[in-house]
Amino acid sequence: MKFLVRDRIFGIGDDYWIEDEHGNKVFLVDGKAMRVRETFELKDRDGNVLIDIRQKLMSLRDTMIIERGDEQLAKVRRKRLSLLRNHFRVQLVDGTELDVSGRILDREFVIEYDGEMLAHISRRWLRVRDTYGVEVVRDDADPALLIALAVCVIRLAEKEREGDG
Repeated sequence: MKFLVRDRIFGIGDDYWIEDEHGNKVFLVDGKAMRVRETFELKDRDGNVLIDIRQKLMSLRDTMIIERGDEQLAKVRRKRLSLLRNHFRVQLVDGTELDVSGRILDREFVIEYDGEMLAHISRRWLRVRDTYGVEVVRDDADPALLIALAVCVIRLAEKEREGDG
């Protein structure tokens, strides 16, 4: 399964559609303005909220929280003690850890579990300007969660770059 994401600089209040490889609108990323912390909702095409993405307040390192309904699914943060600048850890509530690594700001990275690729995020196989693709490799993977993870790590990397700037 491949999804196309229009690549804007994410900001509070930004909304944009994610399409499947046939151009059908599948998910809406709805940026929530006027909030104390950065918040996004991933909605289906009917407007139902599938996943909430929130910046965690009061954290030593920038952390994003992913929730479904009222239940936390995952925490996303830069991997500690990593030699790679673009290396993030996703800790799922069941204790499972996913690894996100690659060139995040270039939109060339992978999401892996225990060395097995779950999703590949890339601009290389697209001709549409300012778009990147999320290819969900495993059939049993949750596309909404993997897209939410891509949104999180890109936003965290951009925020870090803005802070360096």
